[in-house]
Amino acid sequence: MPDADGNKDASNYGLGIPVKKKSFFMKGLEYADWGIKERMARIFDKRSGNAVMLAFDHGYIMGPTSGLERIDLNVVPLLKYADCIMCTRGVLRSCIPPDCGKPVALRFSAGGTILGSLNYECVMDIEEAVRLDVSAMAVMVAIGSENEALTIRNLTKTADMGNRYGIPTFGVTAVGKNLARDARYLGLATRVCAENGATFVKTYYCEGFEKVVAGCPVPIVIAGGKKLPERDALELAYKAINDGANGVDMGRNIFQAEDPAAMIQAVRAVVHKGYSPDRAFELYNDIKSK
Repeated sequence: MPDADGNKDASNYGLGIPVKKKSFFMKGLEYADWGIKERMARIFDKRSGNAVMLAFDHGYIMGPTSGLERIDLNVVPLLKYADCIMCTRGVLRSCIPPDCGKPVALRFSAGGTILGSLNYECVMDIEEAVRLDVSAMAVMVAIGSENEALTIRNLTKTADMGNRYGIPTFGVTAVGKNLARDARYLGLATRVCAENGATFVKTYYCEGFEKVVAGCPVPIVIAGGKKLPERDALELAYKAINDGANGVDMGRNIFQAEDPAAMIQAVRAVVHKGYSPDRAFELYNDIKSK
C-alpha cells in the first residue's frame, strides 16, 4: 500500500523500504523504451538536463567549410568539451578517435549539395547506426518546401527503425530562402517532427521561442546558425536556454570562433551553469588570453 506521501511500500518484497517511482529526467520521454532513454542520458547532462552538441556535419552539403578543412586539427581537440558530437559517417570513421568517449548524433539523411537540389534526401540503413553504436540519428525535415512529404517520410522511416533498435531520432528542421524563422513556422515544424516520431528536435531560436517550446512535447536544442560575434552567440545560447531549450547544437559559432576551445567552454558555462552572456564572454576572454 502507498503511504501518505504516495510512496509505494516495498515491504511485500521483504525489504521494508519505501520505494518512490522516479520520472525520467527528459521532457516527453517517460514512456520511451529503455534503450531510447539510455542513449538520451548519454547526450544530456542529468544535473542541468541540457547538452552542448558540437556539429561539424556541414561538409556533406558544403564541402570543406572554413574551419573544417582539417577535422583532425580543428575539431578533434574540441571533443573533450562537447557532450555529444554530430557528424557524418565518413568523418566519424576517418577522423574521430573511437576512444574519445563521446556519444554520436549521426547525420542519417543525405542528398543534394549547395550546387544542386537541397532538401531532396534519403536515409541510411539502420544497420549502419547499429554498427557505429550511435546515440541518435539526425534526419533533416523541410516543412513548407517542395520536398516536405519526402523528408517527413524519411523521419517516420527513421523513427520506425530507431524504435526497433532503441536509437533516438533527432528531427532537424530545415530553413531556407523561402522558409521562415518565426515562432509560427518553427512551432509548426517542431510539432510536426514530434508528432511523426522524433525523440528530440533541433531548430532555430526566434522571438517568442517559449511558445515553440511549449507546443513541442519533446526536448528542443537550438542550432547555432550562421557565424555571429562571440558575445552574440553566447547571448543566443543564453536566451534559448532561458526560454526552455534543452541545449545547443553549435558548429560555425564554435569552430569558426577566434578561439574555438575557449568558445565551447564559454558555451558550456551558459548551458550547464546558467552564466549570463557577459559573464560567459568574460570567461571566453580569460581562457583565450591564456
